[in-house]
Amino acid sequence: MFLYESIPWYSWLMWFVVLGALVGLNEVTRRWKWAGLAFFVALPLVLTIFVWPTTAAEGSSTGTWFHWVKVYSALAGCLGFMLIRYVPSLAKNRWMLLFPPLILAINIGEAVIRDFQVAGLQGLHDGVFMVGGPWNYMNAFAGILNLLTICGWVGIFVSRDRSKDMIWPDMLWFWIIAYDLWNFAYVYNCVGDHSFYAGAALLISCTIPAFFIKRGAWLQHRAHTLALWMMFTMAVPTFVESSPFAVQSSHDPAALFTVSAIALAANIAVAVYQVYTIVKRHRNPLRDELYTHLRKYQEVRDANLPVATATAPDGPEVNPVAGGAIRPQRGDRS
Repeated sequence: MFLYESIPWYSWLMWFVVLGALVGLNEVTRRWKWAGLAFFVALPLVLTIFVWPTTAAEGSSTGTWFHWVKVYSALAGCLGFMLIRYVPSLAKNRWMLLFPPLILAINIGEAVIRDFQVAGLQGLHDGVFMVGGPWNYMNAFAGILNLLTICGWVGIFVSRDRSKDMIWPDMLWFWIIAYDLWNFAYVYNCVGDHSFYAGAALLISCTIPAFFIKRGAWLQHRAHTLALWMMFTMAVPTFVESSPFAVQSSHDPAALFTVSAIALAANIAVAVYQVYTIVKRHRNPLRDELYTHLRKYQEVRDANLPVATATAPDGPEVNPVAGGAIRPQRGDRS
């Protein structure tokens, strides 16, 4: 096969089991606060003290600095988002709303650094077979573009339903797809033998709820599924390394180049569209939401706002959750 060596039927079956488990556990942890605290506070404490020091020891594929940083940064994201969701005063704090884009940028930045590191490596390193090359640089630049096109965090708010999800209307489908392509290429480049699960299944597990279950909450879905997966693989690293269900990458330079080229092209397209939107609609990416004129943005906003957005007689619209003004956008369609 182009991307992987042979994939037996039972590995495909396990792929769907992993996908279903991640989607299901994400639903449990987002709907009930007690479940979020159990999975993202109590469980990591137990694993940190009693499990990971042995299973994720130095020299194993999950014992690198990257895996330790990734699991705790994902958990930090989950807990920070829970504070925004469940503490009303924080949901209205503009400084607190900087936390979601900041933790997302940190996670992307970690992967970009790793891509640059792997570019010069060949053979077995940290328990993972690597084939470094120009594709790592291509994908690192795709990641930088993905980071730079994070936008619209001023419009983050908490949904009006019982699950109190963190909604980010400006994070629309095209940015999410570009992120997925970049992140899959990163995993395929840097830990290719894990990418069948840690790339494809993991990314799809947060994209499905973002598109079909709870739209507008992609970053929350991503943090939950990433934290769950990282905790599992650090506790049971043999699952993706040497179990009967493990799937090995082809390590084909043509495949590595192809996935990175697609990721770079997608992120260039998003960056070009974002610049076009900023220029045409006179938006400030540090102060405004960029895509309020798009129907998908409006659908997410209208389905989740806790109260009707108010308009002062002679002033701008007011977002009652964020506690700030929604700047009038030239050319917006109501």
